[in-house]
Amino acid sequence: MHILVIEDDAEVRDMVCKMLKDEEYEVVSAINGREGMELLRNESNIDLVITDILMPEKEGIETIRELKRDYPSIKILAISGGSRFLLHDFLRSAKLLGADLTLSKPFVKKDLLKVVKLLLE
Repeated sequence: MHILVIEDDAEVRDMVCKMLKDEEYEVVSAINGREGMELLRNESNIDLVITDILMPEKEGIETIRELKRDYPSIKILAISGGSRFLLHDFLRSAKLLGADLTLSKPFVKKDLLKVVKLLLE
């Protein structure tokens, strides 16, 4: 299975990619939604997109809307640490706009893998 991770925080992006690669997933990554969508146009075998919500250039909500419009069969996991007060609103908006599931940061490997497995079944 092929996964695209879109995350602007290098430490979080590297950690998520490592967690997934440790489980034998094929992983590519991007630093924002603009780069992620460009990468997706060149990688036709992506099964799942994991996207952060708050990012520069093209944020996650806009990216989710574009993904649902252009690639309706790709599964989407929205992740966000956001503001403690706004986190629920960010993730709820992501779900309403097409994210299949959401996960709040910080999360542990077990929780990420559980959600990824559920989406890829």
